[in-house]
Amino acid sequence: MNGTELLAERFEEHRGQLRAVAYRMLGSLAEAEDAVQEAWLRLGRTDADEIRNLGGWLTTVVGRVCLDMLRSRTARREDPMDDTFVPDPLVRPLSQVDPEAEVLEADSVGLALLVVLETLEPAERLAFVLHDMFAVPFDDIAAIVERTPAATRQLASRARRRVQGATPAADPDLGRQRQVVDAWLAASRGGDFEALLALLHPDVELRADAGALVRGAAVSKAVRGARTVAEQASMFSHLAVYARPVLVNGTVGLVTAPEGQPLSVTAFTIADGRITGLYILADPDRLARLDLSVPEA
Repeated sequence: MNGTELLAERFEEHRGQLRAVAYRMLGSLAEAEDAVQEAWLRLGRTDADEIRNLGGWLTTVVGRVCLDMLRSRTARREDPMDDTFVPDPLVRPLSQVDPEAEVLEADSVGLALLVVLETLEPAERLAFVLHDMFAVPFDDIAAIVERTPAATRQLASRARRRVQGATPAADPDLGRQRQVVDAWLAASRGGDFEALLALLHPDVELRADAGALVRGAAVSKAVRGARTVAEQASMFSHLAVYARPVLVNGTVGLVTAPEGQPLSVTAFTIADGRITGLYILADPDRLARLDLSVPEA
């Protein structure tokens, strides 16, 4: 094994964590892969023998790359992020999941949290993700954001308050989640409006992202309130027959795929037996780029 092969092998040992960092930073699977690839290219231009802690070095590099990408994204965006945006979901077959192992899965971060992270400033997001999620010391993060460790600590603290104040509580038990999602499917397929209503928390929020070309359409909006959400869900109940339970970012969700063609991915936030949030990605362009596993009925 030559030096390049050995370095590639060492890099692959850290790829999972690097991808998890980048996904939390960017909310985009494609951009996360680009960030990880850029870290590999930068490693190739560096004397690896001089790196004492390769994992820490790579995490810092990915963080810096993601920060640059977020800042570039912010600079390009003419309008502020609207309330229909849903980050890329991670979809896995529910039947192949070990519930205990899933808790430890590096990519298991809920869409609700990713939505909140989208509201943070790039430096705040970096400080929160690296410190609170990956225990990177503030001294290391400070070098990336070009601030003092004390100022970096304040960035993370400010982000933490916003995340805690905006992220809904959720039941972590997959079995209880499955019961609620199955009941939702049954009510949708049966056209039972009252049953749908009973499954929804009074302050439930529905966020549907059908893509930039249909912003403002009925299938691309954010609405709040049990009756309003139930009415929106009823509009598409005829598609429920094509929906199948899957795992979406570590929680029970749905993929709707008529004739095997993915039409939407739905993630739920469930607490105390009721749905407090629905996050639907129905953007055909983004769905086409995702690795969606649609199990048989």
